[in-house]
Amino acid sequence: MRKRASIITGVIATLLASSAYAVETGKDIAFNRSKGNCLACHSMPTLPDAEQPGESGPPLIAMLARFPDRAVLRAKIWDATATNSGSFMPPMGKHQVLTEAEIDKVVDFLYGL
Repeated sequence: MRKRASIITGVIATLLASSAYAVETGKDIAFNRSKGNCLACHSMPTLPDAEQPGESGPPLIAMLARFPDRAVLRAKIWDATATNSGSFMPPMGKHQVLTEAEIDKVVDFLYGL
């Protein structure tokens, strides 16, 4: 009986760990090359696992100090061109690259940097 329970627990753990069942975090979204892909343009100096970051965007550090108003940071991720027509940052929300919930998760993640 005990062996059967451990097998079932292992199967459930495997299912939960798979991308189909796992809950994506803001970091997952930011690092995902087919979603946020923040590392294509931004460095994250406080994260050692942020490999090969880009240098065309500003480094993502001290985000809470730089954006004390959460709505301003969220709006920038939604569509940076709304406040800066020369921005080359993709309008992640406007072009439906990220969902509303994904943008919220990324903002939460960035505030932790």
